[in-house]
Amino acid sequence: MTRPLLLIDVDGPLNPFAAKATRRPDGYSTYRMLPASWIARQANPRRAKPLRVWLNHDHGAMLQALPYDLVWCTTWQAEANYWIGPHLGLPELPHVPFEHLWASRPDGMYFKTWEVVRWAQGRPFAWVDDEIGAADREFVTDVHEGPALLHHVDPRLGMLPADFEALADWANSLETETAA
Repeated sequence: MTRPLLLIDVDGPLNPFAAKATRRPDGYSTYRMLPASWIARQANPRRAKPLRVWLNHDHGAMLQALPYDLVWCTTWQAEANYWIGPHLGLPELPHVPFEHLWASRPDGMYFKTWEVVRWAQGRPFAWVDDEIGAADREFVTDVHEGPALLHHVDPRLGMLPADFEALADWANSLETETAA
């Protein structure tokens, strides 16, 4: 059986950006980053201030231990391989490309959802993100041809042991279904 995909958002799941700015979560290190995509979005790109990013180095090994093929699913897109992956000890990963970043949708669906389903091409996937909602779950259920887990992560906390357990349990349940 082909391993399922694990589509990984950065801001929220790996970078708990919504935690109190004065209190870095335990186990996290602070990094200052200036990715080109961030600079391009600034009113005055020459005066762009670096992003404060909190990352937990242990998450890299924990992600790699899961029975998935890892894929970036973030507005950082390919830049995650340069700015995020090395701090977590991750190899270069493929990424889901997004043509229309931050485009609002009248149906309430997150702008990433359509591209996630299109990119997965029916392959089983789990997606960790802090923006997943009911409209996204309904769309994936209606349109995606394979199993899918849309796993919301609180952006104040980032990924916790329970999140990794839920991902492992879901992937293992796929193996059980296939063996039956």
